[in-house]
Amino acid sequence: MTTTPTPTPTPTSIPASTTSAARTAPAAATDSVADPLAAPALLRSVFRRHASGVAVVTAAGERPVGFTATSLNSVAAEPPLISFGVGTGSSSWPVVARAEHIGVHILGEHQQELAATFARSGADRFAAPTAWRSGPEGVPLLDGVLAWLVCRVVARVPAGDHRIVIAEVVTGDPAGAGRPLLYHQGRFNALRD
Repeated sequence: MTTTPTPTPTPTSIPASTTSAARTAPAAATDSVADPLAAPALLRSVFRRHASGVAVVTAAGERPVGFTATSLNSVAAEPPLISFGVGTGSSSWPVVARAEHIGVHILGEHQQELAATFARSGADRFAAPTAWRSGPEGVPLLDGVLAWLVCRVVARVPAGDHRIVIAEVVTGDPAGAGRPLLYHQGRFNALRD
């Protein structure tokens, strides 16, 4: 006789009414997260070890805005969708919150200073030496990047103190030369051979 094994519930499938004693994982897995106030610090510590590509997101308002993003993701091919996170307290958020179109720029390893400029609070990000032009749909496009996209915003999803922006690709250019810039351990890095 063949029996079908009973699936073991995953942590996300445990009902909220389950007692905390029943939800407790083995001590080795919970030692560093026992204090819920430590969770933000834990998240930051873990993601410092996660290397990610570096992009700059731009939008047109009374003045152009932009910020460095390491949260860029390809969401779907049909339709072609991307996503990124933006803090609602950032100086760029009021414009991004209203923008119909945004620009996404993949930075090269030669653009560490550009990435730092767009990450710096209070910086005049579009002043010299930043080279840029007005592109399709009036979106500010940065020069010298590895690739760029202009995307139509289709959703802004609340996520804590951020919004996840989902946008559909309208046009772009993947033909820039060079190697990608990475963000790891709290700083910008180049790929190693």
